[in-house]
Amino acid sequence: MDSAGWDRRYAGSELVWTSEANRFLAAEAEGLAVGRALDLACGEGRNVVWLAQRGWQVTGVDFSQVGLDKAARLAQQRGVGVRWLRADLVDYVPPPAAFDFVAILYLHIAGAAMRDVLRRAAAALAPGGTLLVVGHDPTNIQEGYGGPQDPAILMAPDEIAEAVPELDVERAERVRRPVPAAGDDVHAIDALVRAVLR
Repeated sequence: MDSAGWDRRYAGSELVWTSEANRFLAAEAEGLAVGRALDLACGEGRNVVWLAQRGWQVTGVDFSQVGLDKAARLAQQRGVGVRWLRADLVDYVPPPAAFDFVAILYLHIAGAAMRDVLRRAAAALAPGGTLLVVGHDPTNIQEGYGGPQDPAILMAPDEIAEAVPELDVERAERVRRPVPAAGDDVHAIDALVRAVLR
């Protein structure tokens, strides 16, 4: 979906997603030393705001202006300052060695473009910085619930890890995420990779 498509999806007054942080981001970021963070494909800003509430200096990047406007309102409601940047991640190059934490959650674009985004995200890490990538796993199509149904835009944990060989991979696995709105015991299957620049 292009930026206009996401603008339409975010156009309603309510948040498309919850205002609470993604469960995996909260768990993986909880023990990190607070510093500078970058959220690529930040959407309506829930993860950015959560990080900012914990003292991080956060930049949120997305190509949907409507999503960023909703994100800015959420940040204002929660009383935190955030830097918002409208950019298409296919072209966006973050400043090198500038962030202690870079998050990419549920960005699904074709393989070569996604690998480029991952490489640029890794290059944006300062020494000791952590990259967290979470997205729908290819097995979710047959075995999970929801998410994109095109395998060309999904990556398994090992594929994500292979795209950032300069990082030390601390975790690369498939994780199950409950989908409460879909009924009891319904799960989505996500790929989660956490890697560090030593």
